[in-house]
Amino acid sequence: MSKLFLDSELTEAERDPAQALFRVIPMPLEKTVSYGSGTANGPEAILEASDQLERHCAGWEPCSRGILTEPAIGCDGSMPEIMERLAAATRSAVEAGQIPVTLGGEHSLTFGAVMGIKQALDRPIGLVQIDAHADLRNAYQGEKHSHASVMHLLADEDVALAQFGVRALCQEEIDRRIEANVFFIDAEELVTKGIHDIELPSDFPHDVYVSFDLDGLDPSEMPATGTPVPGGLSYYQAVHLVESALKGRNLVGLDVVELAPIAGMEGWDFTAAQVVYRLMALAGK
Repeated sequence: MSKLFLDSELTEAERDPAQALFRVIPMPLEKTVSYGSGTANGPEAILEASDQLERHCAGWEPCSRGILTEPAIGCDGSMPEIMERLAAATRSAVEAGQIPVTLGGEHSLTFGAVMGIKQALDRPIGLVQIDAHADLRNAYQGEKHSHASVMHLLADEDVALAQFGVRALCQEEIDRRIEANVFFIDAEELVTKGIHDIELPSDFPHDVYVSFDLDGLDPSEMPATGTPVPGGLSYYQAVHLVESALKGRNLVGLDVVELAPIAGMEGWDFTAAQVVYRLMALAGK
């Protein structure tokens, strides 16, 4: 995987690692998927599609702040080993004054990404999640680091959670939401009421990580995921929700996960790349 994010658009100055605000970290992880497959191909597809993006996004040019794309994180070995590799990468990015942007890969990677940032900052972190699923199961199918358990693990690490767009969850997750004091507005309310702006609780941490699972979008806009669920968010609704959540807060990292590319249908890869760049626009503006 040798492609760079927005490769064809970047100037030499914007490629300078010493000046880059954004550090893109590809993570082709696919170990615990439980329905459709293909997330291992997600990061490469996003990088490839990013060549077709325009520099201008959300009123400015985020790439003008510089984008460094690292080699992909190796996904061999045990899940704890893989999580530590990613944690080391995001920790290094934050210590260098950069915003880590992890490209997935399955959603389990968010644990490693967040833990690295948490270690670097050594202060409370809140997580804003766009997702069709709550991912609050305990060791789903016997795997502690399952994609369906990642938010359960992060809650155990005292990461405050805010979930938007969920429309598929079980009683265990409903109970876990209460136990972990999760703030949420689910998809049916968001979509049927046309909600684009939200306000996080006043005690939600100032430093925020955004985890954007592409199945949070409706399958009519994003079918290229392993677990598409009807009744999802539109592209603009999802990014507006994130933008409003970030008001008055500091974005310290993000990931875009669960792209499972469909051969011959590159439009969905482009959608994923656009989501990544739009979130960058919110981070560096």
